[in-house]
Formats: sequence, structure tokens, C-alpha cells
Amino acid sequence: MEHKILYNTVIFSIIIGAIIIYFFVSIIRHHRRFVRLQREKIFAEITIRENERKRIAGDLHDSMGPLLAAVKLNISNVEVEQEADREVLEKTAKYLDEIIGSMRRISHDLLPNTLERKGLVEAIREFINQINVKASLNIQLYVVKEIQVPKEKEIHIFRMIQEIVHNTIKHAQARNLQIGFSEEEGHLLFLAKDDGKGFDKEKVLAGAHGLGLRSLESRCEILNGVLSLESKPGAGTNYFIKIPVA
Repeated sequence: MEHKILYNTVIFSIIIGAIIIYFFVSIIRHHRRFVRLQREKIFAEITIRENERKRIAGDLHDSMGPLLAAVKLNISNVEVEQEADREVLEKTAKYLDEIIGSMRRISHDLLPNTLERKGLVEAIREFINQINVKASLNIQLYVVKEIQVPKEKEIHIFRMIQEIVHNTIKHAQARNLQIGFSEEEGHLLFLAKDDGKGFDKEKVLAGAHGLGLRSLESRCEILNGVLSLESKPGAGTNYFIKIPVA
């Protein structure tokens, strides 16, 4: 009788154990599937966004640019006798110059031509030079070792740099930002360090200002990379990113 009870107990325990194992395996599979679907959704959204930016930048450069240039040329060829009319045409030509300049800047922000022509590092150098001219933030770029990045990954890395720089300008109140690149064992290593006021990471991620950080995390996840962020009030912010590029 005791043997039968023991036998039934063992069998019952095995069944319960199998059910528990099956339950946890199902949860793990469901979680992995959910994470994969979320990654695919984020990748699709970002890809659509980048394609739309590329389309708009192309329309501005190929359609609006030549059209505005033609309008300016026509205005410059108009002959008037009255001084007041001449002044109106000169002002109109200046306004057109401002519109054309703004349009070029918008087109460049949407899709930097340098990224297509010269690659990631040169595009980052050009972007940093533009920021150093306009903003009070002093940015220093260090390329420790020449990096080779697949074309399909360049735009995502460039957008991450833009996000970090814009976050630093808008929120950090920093005077200096150091950015370093290197490549090690098939991985791109990126470090950014500012001397700003820092922030509470968890608090920022929970609020509306955390959109930029979540965008960084999403792009890093798309690239199968790792993002490490260190910051606390009064101590500046450090970003470290490691992305496989081999």
C-alpha cells in the first residue's frame, strides 16, 4: 500500500513538474515572440520614417530647388524704371535666397548628402562643424581607429549621434561634449561624454522628455547593439554604444 502511495505521489509530482515546466516554457516563448514582434514593428516604423525623409529630401532638392532658382532668375531679369519697384524686386530676391537656404538646410537635416557620398565619419564631422558654428556647445570628435560600417547601418548611427547632440544642447546645459569612435573585434565602439547638469535616467524615461532616449534604445536594438547610459544630477552624462558591424 505504501509503495502504491509513493508511486502515485511520484507520478503526480512528475506531472505537476511537467505542467510547471511547460507553463514556464510557454511564457518564455511567448515573451520572445512578443519581443521579436516589437523589434520588427519598431524596425518597420523607423524604416518607413527614414524612407519618407529620403523622399521629401529628394523632392526638395530635385523639384523645389530648381523651381525657386528659376523664379529668382526670372525676377533678376525683370527691368523696371521706378526705384520703388526695383527695391521691391531686390527684397523679393533676398527673401528667395533665404527660402532656398532654409530649404537646403531642411533637406540636409532630412538626409545628409555627405552620408551618401563620403560615409559616416565625414557626415558626422560635417554635422559637428555646423553645430559648433551655431551653438554655444563645443563638440570634439575623436576617431581612434578607422571604422567601416555597412551602408544600411550608417543612417541609424548618424541619427543616434544627432539625437545625443540635440539632447545635450536642449537639456544638458553643457559647455563641452566629447565624442569618440573606434572599432574593435568587428564592433563599432562609440562614447559620448558631456559636462552638463546630468539627470535622473529612470525619471526621464518615465516622462515625456524620455522620447529621445527611447529612440536611442530602439535604434540600438534594431542594430543588435548595446546602449549603456550613465548620468546623475550634477555629474554630466556618458553614453556608451557597442554595435556589431562585421
